Amino acid sequence: MANMWSAPKAPAFAPTTAALFSVLFTFIYVVPFYLSSATRPSPQLTRDAPSCIRARVRAVTLSSILSLVLTTYVLHQHGGLPLQDIASLLGFWPISLVDTAKSMSLVAILFAGPLFEYGIVENGWTDWIRGRGIYQVLTSWMGYRNFVVGPVSEELIWRALIIPLHVLAKFSAKQIVFLTPLYFGIAHVHHLYEFQLTHARTPLLMAVLRTVFQFTYTSLFGFFAAFVYLRTGNLLTIILAHAFCNWMGLPRFYGRVGVEAGVPIGPPDADKRDDGDSPQYESRGIAWTVAYYIVLVAGAVGFYWQLFPLTESSHALLSL
Repeated sequence: MANMWSAPKAPAFAPTTAALFSVLFTFIYVVPFYLSSATRPSPQLTRDAPSCIRARVRAVTLSSILSLVLTTYVLHQHGGLPLQDIASLLGFWPISLVDTAKSMSLVAILFAGPLFEYGIVENGWTDWIRGRGIYQVLTSWMGYRNFVVGPVSEELIWRALIIPLHVLAKFSAKQIVFLTPLYFGIAHVHHLYEFQLTHARTPLLMAVLRTVFQFTYTSLFGFFAAFVYLRTGNLLTIILAHAFCNWMGLPRFYGRVGVEAGVPIGPPDADKRDDGDSPQYESRGIAWTVAYYIVLVAGAVGFYWQLFPLTESSHALLSL
């Protein structure tokens, strides 16, 4: 990778500085949710209420702009980096659509099983080709949050802003991949409080287990996103991957296809696909289920084999 971005020989920031900024950005993102009655959930107001989503979108937009300006200032004034290098570190430029296509094909391979189920078993492929429902989803507040604001703001904060600080602090690539996503996972722990407010009858243990599960899968996605970001230096790719994963949800790991719904992933109590219509399930032959699990396993194996080849890029930030 001859064009790999090269960090200064001496660390521009101490490791503790990178960690403190990461915590700061996490607080700047989450704390505003609880500063106003319009954004703060209550037994009468869930986080999925349109009024709450609108207010949170405004808060997240301001938080993201503030964090972006602060990072740019710190990198330029204290890190001594020209704006061109900052744009490269933050994944804004250059944008390689080839790298994006390769990385997104890798994500599609991983989700081969769910794509088979939703597209073939449930005959959803015709709707995908026609783009049916896309406008309705993206113009709904929940869809706008799940597929636009969430992916853009979260990947900006936890990948484009936090990772460069760790690169300049001379963290190794493996440390960055496995450390920085923990901030991303921790940022979702506040959902425990919100869930308890709106589901007061749910036992605390079940709520805690639910939060641990959410922390686990958000961190797992974070490991992958950090890996791809370091390998490609491309913020657009990570945003699209995040939106795609939100749409697909957690793959089915049990049960027959076409019978019961799988377990959703993402914001609590939200249908990630949010297409306005609940999927209609009908009995399918056992062969469909067998085919699904074969495709699911094949996708996981293919993902493992193609992880490095499909994320190879001349714009990598660090070698992995």
